[in-house]
Amino acid sequence: MHTAMPAQQRGISFGGFIFGAFLLVFLGITGLKLVPAYMEEAKIKNIFIAMAHDPDMQKATPHDVKVSFDKRAVIDNITAIKADDIDISSDNGRPVLSASYSVKIPLGGNISLYIEFNPSSDGK
Repeated sequence: MHTAMPAQQRGISFGGFIFGAFLLVFLGITGLKLVPAYMEEAKIKNIFIAMAHDPDMQKATPHDVKVSFDKRAVIDNITAIKADDIDISSDNGRPVLSASYSVKIPLGGNISLYIEFNPSSDGK
């Protein structure tokens, strides 16, 4: 009977597997913590766009625009910004709404992510 030596083994070691699993779990948890911040930024941007295209907002005063934003923010449960944080300008008679804010997301211990958002109604 002829017994051949097995070819060199291929694959990852147990330590490599544990490290890869840890990295995958860490990235998954980090991603899940980031999702709400990006979803809220998308809601804010959608509100800005809707307000900029709303015929009632074309001739509205800045105060009226901010009151309208506050009402829409309550409906969408937006807490990252308030109406006073909105910059309002005009482009060919159409209001352009923008804001600049940051979100601090704690990951664990003294480690946090700091993300800056700049939603705008002009699509930039």
